[in-house]
Amino acid sequence: MTFLEHNIKSVPTGWRKILHLNWALIVLLAAVASVGFLMLYSVAGGSFTPWAEPQMKRFALGLAGMFIVAMIPIWFWRNMAIVAYIVGLILLVMVELFGEVGMGAQRWINLGFMRLQPSEVMKIAMVMVLAAYYDWLPLNRTSRPTWVLLPIVLIVLPTILVLGQPDLGTALLLLVSGGLMMFLAGVHWLYFATVATAGAGTIWAVFQSRATDWQLLKDYQYRRIDTFLDPSTDPLGAGYHITQAKIAMGSGGWTGRGFMQGTQSRLNFLPEKQTDFIFNTLAEEFGFVGGFSLLVLYMLILFFCTVSALQNKDRFSSLLILGIGLTFFLFFAVNMSMVMGLAPVVGVPLPLVSFGGSAMLILMLGFGLVQSAHVHRPR
Repeated sequence: MTFLEHNIKSVPTGWRKILHLNWALIVLLAAVASVGFLMLYSVAGGSFTPWAEPQMKRFALGLAGMFIVAMIPIWFWRNMAIVAYIVGLILLVMVELFGEVGMGAQRWINLGFMRLQPSEVMKIAMVMVLAAYYDWLPLNRTSRPTWVLLPIVLIVLPTILVLGQPDLGTALLLLVSGGLMMFLAGVHWLYFATVATAGAGTIWAVFQSRATDWQLLKDYQYRRIDTFLDPSTDPLGAGYHITQAKIAMGSGGWTGRGFMQGTQSRLNFLPEKQTDFIFNTLAEEFGFVGGFSLLVLYMLILFFCTVSALQNKDRFSSLLILGIGLTFFLFFAVNMSMVMGLAPVVGVPLPLVSFGGSAMLILMLGFGLVQSAHVHRPR
C-alpha cells in the first residue's frame, strides 16, 4: 500500500467520497458553462442580465445538486430508476393537460419558482430505467424477442407524448438515445437493421403524406425540412434563421471578430441568439478557433465518461454512464449540425451553454449520477 493509498483509506467515508470524485470531469463542465456565461454576457450587450446572471445561479444550483447526487450510493439510484421513469411519464401527461404554451408548443409546467420542461427529465429517466432493466436481465436473454419488446415500449411511450407537444427534436433524441442504450446492452444488430429499414419507409411516408388528409407532420415542420434542403428558397421567411446563422459563422473566419464585436448577434440579425443559435455567436466572435475549442471540451467530457464506464465493473453503472454520455453527445452534435445547416432546425439547445433552466439543472443531475457511479464503483 502506497503512502497516498494509506492516507486516503484513513480519511472518513464522506471525505473519501469527495476525493474519489472525477474532478477532471467537474473542471470540464465548469469550463463549458463558463463559455456559456461569456456568450450570454456578450449577446446581452455587455450585461449580466437578463441571461448570464440567471444562468450562473442555475449552474451553481446544478453543481450543488450534482454533488448531492454523487454522494448517494449508486444502488439507491438503481432502485429509483423505475420511480424516476414513472414520474417523468406523469409530468409529460401533466404537460398535455396543464402545460404552458410558448412559441407554438406546449412543453412546460409552471412550478412557480421555475418553468420545468418534463421532456428534459425523461431524457435522463429513460437512460436510468433501461440501464436498470439490462442490469437485471441475464445476458443470454438480451436479444430474445420477448425481452426486446419491453424496452421498446419504454422508449416509444414517452416519445409519443413528446411528439404530441409538438417537439420533434426531443422525440428523435429519445428514440436515438434509447436505441443506442439497447445496442450497448448487447441487443442483436438485426433488430437495428429492421428499424433502419422501417425508418427509411417512414421518411418516404412523411414526404408522401404532405398536403394530404393524413399528413404526418405539422406544416412548420415541413417548412423546416424545406429550409434545410434549400434555405435560399425563402431567405426572409422560413430560411431566415439558418441563412443568418451561416453568415455569422462565415464572418468569424479563423479567429473571429473579437469579443462582443459580432454584428449578427449585436444587431439582432441572429435569431434565438441566447438559446439555439448561441454557437453561431461564439463562432462569429472567436472564429474557428473558438468553435473548435468548445468542441474539444465536449469531446474531453465524453472521453472521461467513457473511461469511467470502462473501468466500472458494475453493469448498471457502466450502462448508465455511457447512456448519459451519449445523451450529452446527441445534444451538442444535433445543435451544432443544426446551426451549421447540416441538419434541420429542430430546437435542441447547446448543452451547458444555451440559456435555459430545465436543460441545465437536469443535465447536471445526470452528471451527478455519473459521479455516483464513479465514486461507488467496485474497487
